Amino acid sequence: MTHAGPSSQSAVVEATTRTFDVIVVGAGPAGSAAALEVARAGYSVALVERGPFPGSKNVYGGVVYGRILDELVPRWWERMPVQRWVTRRQTMIMTEHQALTVDFRTEDWGKPPYNGATAHRADLDSWLAELAVEAGAVLVPSTVVTGLLRDRAGAVVGVRTDRPDGDLTGGVVIACDGVNSFLAKEAGMYDTEHEAEHLTLGVKQTLALPRETIEERFAVTGRDGVDIEMLGCTRGIPGGGFLYTNYESISIGVVLGLPGVRDGKTRPEDLVADLKRHPAIAPLVRGGEQIEYSAHLIPEGGYRSMPELAGDGILIAGDAAAMCLAAGLWLEGVNFALGAGMLAGRAAARALKAGDVSRAGLGEYRKLLENSFVLADHRKLRDFPGLVLSERMQQRYPGLVCDLVQGLFQVDNPAPKPGLRKLLLRSAKNNGVRLRDLARDGWTGMRGLR
Repeated sequence: MTHAGPSSQSAVVEATTRTFDVIVVGAGPAGSAAALEVARAGYSVALVERGPFPGSKNVYGGVVYGRILDELVPRWWERMPVQRWVTRRQTMIMTEHQALTVDFRTEDWGKPPYNGATAHRADLDSWLAELAVEAGAVLVPSTVVTGLLRDRAGAVVGVRTDRPDGDLTGGVVIACDGVNSFLAKEAGMYDTEHEAEHLTLGVKQTLALPRETIEERFAVTGRDGVDIEMLGCTRGIPGGGFLYTNYESISIGVVLGLPGVRDGKTRPEDLVADLKRHPAIAPLVRGGEQIEYSAHLIPEGGYRSMPELAGDGILIAGDAAAMCLAAGLWLEGVNFALGAGMLAGRAAARALKAGDVSRAGLGEYRKLLENSFVLADHRKLRDFPGLVLSERMQQRYPGLVCDLVQGLFQVDNPAPKPGLRKLLLRSAKNNGVRLRDLARDGWTGMRGLR
């Protein structure tokens, strides 16, 4: 892997007394989980956040899978700020005028220990940071980290901030500063040559609707909620759509590959407007009043785009390490951030105890990740991001699937019903799909699921 190389912004400092044992940059899920684990191990830890409070700079709200919290917060579901528990999950394949939906619902997901929930990140991040502070972490808000501090051997020994006399020194820095992590780049841990290829742009509208209207339209009651993931709604630009229910609002949007946004010359907000007008979606969003419009970058390159995860005095976790899982059926990020942050905090504490915070001493972090779902799932599904964002999956397969199903259900009496083979061949031809490509892509998908 070719690295970006250390930045000239890194400052070299002489040996000095540590301000903290560990410095965590970024009070998102990964950072708060890391700080919580370090504090519980008995070490001093600073949780540095650029916003006035954790979550204040975050426009994300979405589906959170919280089972990793079993290790961190006993009976977390009684405390976590939740909008709705997702008890109904839909996958929708769309063309301009068609939609095929696989709709699954279960009562099991509406009771402890639950499966997924919709939540606002401003609420979630503040709650997680409060847990870290309760355990002994020191929250340092309204503070921008501007660079790394290194010793003369090049090891990271702290961070420089925008505060007067704001250098913070420590044994380990855990970079949880989000997608496009400048700390990871400054540490020389990223290959930035093809960076844009691995990023997507998420654009979302949140629409206010009465609770009763949401429950009627989505056929749920109480705190039950719905998550809909969509393919084929982005005018051929690699990406997809989503719609999920909050308690008294719904959120709808698209996720788009950055190169496609650039080359497609289409404004993301126009695609959201298209989606809201689609015949399968319009009845669900009718009358909704926009209360938020937001956009953020998502690292969707997966396993093959991750940086090095440990260096001398530094660990990388969460979106900063490209740990968002975007694999078609699965779009997960917060759970991977929580898991990676927890294991980063654990590895830092063990390295401090052993008196070795070098790359080798912090190398246990990678092993912990590999033995957990964080890297196990990413490694298993490493070919899925390329498959999901491929031209065939985005532009051809939605039409093939919808035409095939329409042909199965359409009644053309007095003509006899066509056989499945004839329908498949006809749909493949009409959508420019070669059967050998379909078989190869199917094999790639099945191989990843085995």
